[in-house]
Amino acid sequence: MARYLTITLDKRGVSCRARLLDDEAPRTCQAVWDALPQSGAAYHAKYARNEIYTLVPPFADPKPGRENPTVTPIPGDVVYFGFEAWEIGNPAYGYDEGSEAYSENGATDLALFYGRNNLLINGDAGWVPGNVFATITEGLEDMAAAAQDLWLRGVEGETLTFARA
Repeated sequence: MARYLTITLDKRGVSCRARLLDDEAPRTCQAVWDALPQSGAAYHAKYARNEIYTLVPPFADPKPGRENPTVTPIPGDVVYFGFEAWEIGNPAYGYDEGSEAYSENGATDLALFYGRNNLLINGDAGWVPGNVFATITEGLEDMAAAAQDLWLRGVEGETLTFARA
């Protein structure tokens, strides 16, 4: 039986629904499902293009490892990234001191891709593959409009929440 998530930009009041890809990414799906709900400051990608995401404390134990990876996510992909502390704590990335990006334990990045032509490459580290663990089944168009609003008007005060549907 399929399992679903609701992903919400809380301040903007916009949600979408995503189906977990249990067959393609079983370890990642289980780790995320067991850790829900997860919520944190919303960010819009600087380098990857059409992506919104949140950084939360690492929750997978053990870490799921690579499964169903991509460096070219498509619209509707929901992606898990596990980062070590040294990977994203560079001040050039624009995170506030004290954010999850600077945690000595690293961070988990839960991301939603809403448009085409994404490329997961980091100037400091190279390719950044992520695990595609869900696909948006409802509400992508509204979420894409809200994500564009984040890009144009800023993310301050916005949170992104992942919850069981």
